[in-house]
Amino acid sequence: MATLAGAREGSTAETGERWGPTDSWNFTSFVLGMVLEAYIFGMATIATGWVAMPVSLRSLLLSWSPIWLIIGIAVAGPLSDRVGRRTTFYLTMGLYGIGAIGLAFSVTYWMILAFLAIMLFAAGGEMNTIMTASHEVMPHRHRGKTMMLEINGINLGGLLLAAVSLLSAYKGVAFQRGMIAITFLVVLAILFFARTKTPESIRWLRSRGREDRAREQIDRFYGAEQYRAREEAAAAATATANASGAARRVPMWLRLFATTATAFAGTAGFGLMTYVLGPAHFPKLSAAILLTATLTGFISGFFAFWADRLSRKMLLLLGYGGSFVVTLALSVTTGAWAASAALFFLLLVVLNLFVNISYLTEDTLKGEVWPTKVRGTYTAVVRFVSIGLYIVTIYLTQSYSLTGFTIFSAVVWAIGLLGAVAWFIGGVETGAGASIEVASGEAGA
Repeated sequence: MATLAGAREGSTAETGERWGPTDSWNFTSFVLGMVLEAYIFGMATIATGWVAMPVSLRSLLLSWSPIWLIIGIAVAGPLSDRVGRRTTFYLTMGLYGIGAIGLAFSVTYWMILAFLAIMLFAAGGEMNTIMTASHEVMPHRHRGKTMMLEINGINLGGLLLAAVSLLSAYKGVAFQRGMIAITFLVVLAILFFARTKTPESIRWLRSRGREDRAREQIDRFYGAEQYRAREEAAAAATATANASGAARRVPMWLRLFATTATAFAGTAGFGLMTYVLGPAHFPKLSAAILLTATLTGFISGFFAFWADRLSRKMLLLLGYGGSFVVTLALSVTTGAWAASAALFFLLLVVLNLFVNISYLTEDTLKGEVWPTKVRGTYTAVVRFVSIGLYIVTIYLTQSYSLTGFTIFSAVVWAIGLLGAVAWFIGGVETGAGASIEVASGEAGA
């Protein structure tokens, strides 16, 4: 948090907007929520080694993560718009606890499926609500930075899972499964404590006409003077954007196309090379591939500290363009890297540098371009469609050769690049200091 503290000194001098204890608790809870979501999502890959299974059941287990994730997304998106962001968080945490305890004692394929389903359902709702709430509650000057750093928690979650899996594998399946569950419960306990220190989204309360409740939350968690200062900072940025013509309404079809195309490529492109490639073609390297991809992503993800200064449009082009080019190169050099572990992991690192830029940027974009009243619902729609299509890719590629698999992955990234180009041409700039009102189009309404 030291760097965030350094960043907030400048914003205080300029606008009077300050980073307070509530912002730290919000940030901590959002990061931990992303950690647990990724931790759960990757469990299916590790679980393919817990019990014997044919290829068909392996594909079912690998697709189980996105299947139940999108079910959770479909429920939690509209639910968070209806009952609030904070209430939804407590529901997801309760399901987390039930699923983790059950998983620790799961000794059959079907028990693993059942308790993973509970945890994944909750994870889908958790991540969707974080993407919705973070844009609404974090200080204007740090909105992009904090969102991307929170998403980088996904890499940390995958890294944590890979580390626990590798370190506990030597004592057998039962020990590994237990350690994975215990580690999860420890992080969940810390998350629960952090959530007791966080408020409901003031923007959501006001969009629902609950002004009295909003004032109570402001007084309790922020203080009226400080909250007014952050509102003034956002209003000043919005006024500047209006004066320059940068604030405008982007057609709904373009918002849906750009966010869905980039979200699909970010999910499927990353998922195929991180979660599916190992079990399908290099079973003994599954945990190592997950570790390499997530560690690369986590380290490179700290570019997010500059997210509030950088153009979101340019980052999308860089991330998706680079991912497409590197994956295309992988598809035409299969023979070389398949025979050399060193070359394979080197190329995997290069690929994930670009993948992480695209992933963090599109995950930020798809939660910020919708009006407050329907932000949870539309973020859920985009995630439901994109992750649902990822499920299709798992089955489409289950019988592909290694070369065919990488060519298919390159096509996936090409779709994301198309979405990035479309947003670059017709979308609004949501980074480089843009307020949430400008990003969502509410300023130009």
